[in-house]
Amino acid sequence: MESAASEILIDGAPFFRLYKDGRIKRLSGTENVPPGLDPKTNVESKDVLYSQEIAQSVRIYVPGTVVTSAKKLPLLVYFHGGGFCIESAFSPTYHNYLNALVAEAKIVAVSVNYRRSPEHPLPAAYDDSWTALKWVASHYIGTGPEQWLNHYVDFANVYLSGDSAGANISHHLAVKITNEKLDGMNLVGIILTHPFFWGKEPVGNEVKKPAIRAKMDGIWRLAYPTTSGSDDPWINPIDDQSFGRFLGCKRVLVCVAEKDVMRHRGWYYCEKLKNSEWGGEVEMMEAQGEDHVFHLNKPNCPNAVAMLKKVAEFINQGKA
Repeated sequence: MESAASEILIDGAPFFRLYKDGRIKRLSGTENVPPGLDPKTNVESKDVLYSQEIAQSVRIYVPGTVVTSAKKLPLLVYFHGGGFCIESAFSPTYHNYLNALVAEAKIVAVSVNYRRSPEHPLPAAYDDSWTALKWVASHYIGTGPEQWLNHYVDFANVYLSGDSAGANISHHLAVKITNEKLDGMNLVGIILTHPFFWGKEPVGNEVKKPAIRAKMDGIWRLAYPTTSGSDDPWINPIDDQSFGRFLGCKRVLVCVAEKDVMRHRGWYYCEKLKNSEWGGEVEMMEAQGEDHVFHLNKPNCPNAVAMLKKVAEFINQGKA
């Protein structure tokens, strides 16, 4: 008989497997690459510790032209995806993506690493991300501990972004900023790519198959074992009565993919936001024939290139 230690509780292949004894085996997103000068994009990066207490760092990216420019650049704070339990800010997937985006948009980017479930269940990732954002904001008068942020960032032009779980984090931090203002940081907009939102009841033409919905519910419970379920406001903020009212920015871009199981939630987010008390501008981009985070897996395909350009354009349209 198979021992409890080897019995699979949640089979999230090809991403992870969770065993009944609480172990997780990460099947992807485990490789790290060092920072440095990327010869393809002329973007330079380095890692900086933002919290001694939790031993977590950010990876900061600057375009090669920044040292010759007298004008400070917009800032993108990025939160990686992976269902809150795989990937990191230092994986080749995110390193390559942010090198390309920083080069295209001519911005400074801060990619946040946070503690992951199940070793550190939610709300750890939210708490760590907020700690990182406060650390970034502490540089607004040019006297923070990191000189790249002091010298190169225009804190009047700040964006939050992420894919999947990272998009979920971006939304919640944009709400938190409304209640807990960060001195000197003006959040212009958020960019949500294939956002990880869910709910107990299907919306629109969302998949209704019990097995698929149960798997999505299981991934969420893995990330947040004490959750109230799939209508928990952390995973389903859209149906909250106050949705949109406290979103601390005036511009939103949501990107979805036609074959993504979470596609309908992205459209639902936009529709509800437009009809809320928010009053800002929301844009939508859908990639036909593509699946979840395709732009990370196939960065050179036409749809990925188009999306990269759209994100860069969205940021640069908001320059003060």
